[in-house]
Amino acid sequence: MTSPMPNPDAARLRMLTAAFLAVAMAATVGTALGFQYIGGYIPCKLCYEQRIPYYVGAPLMLLAAVAAAARLPAWVVRGLLVIGGLLMAYGLYLGVFHSGVEWGWWPGPTDCTNVAGPVDTGGKGILDALDQFVPPSCDKAALRILGLSMAGWNAIASLILAAVAFRGAFLRD
Repeated sequence: MTSPMPNPDAARLRMLTAAFLAVAMAATVGTALGFQYIGGYIPCKLCYEQRIPYYVGAPLMLLAAVAAAARLPAWVVRGLLVIGGLLMAYGLYLGVFHSGVEWGWWPGPTDCTNVAGPVDTGGKGILDALDQFVPPSCDKAALRILGLSMAGWNAIASLILAAVAFRGAFLRD
């Protein structure tokens, strides 16, 4: 029985994987921000929580790419890729949970509103301001594309990015 051939390009592939993940994670959360600021969609509490793995993961994957380019030990780059994969696995959990709340499969958090600070009442009373601003509820999808909400698309993106990260982390040297 012969052992598998060593992969001389593993370090380069890990660097490219980390760079791809950094760009993909930034693009994914950037798309969510685009829907918010350009499209006018107001995120709910769970929407904001789903962004955290991307906010942490994108710079971490950039660090992994730099570590690979600097030829740091493989265990460093592998470890960073595993952490990126775990972050995306957590993102998958959050996306599936939020999708389930939207489909009514399970209840969402009782405090799922978007009131993060003082509301500008424009000189009117707070009751008048409530007519103008209604925080989104976590159980109502603001937008569905091909039948999936943004939470559902996040679950798919997180699954793919987790698989890419884990594959890169466990490449044979």
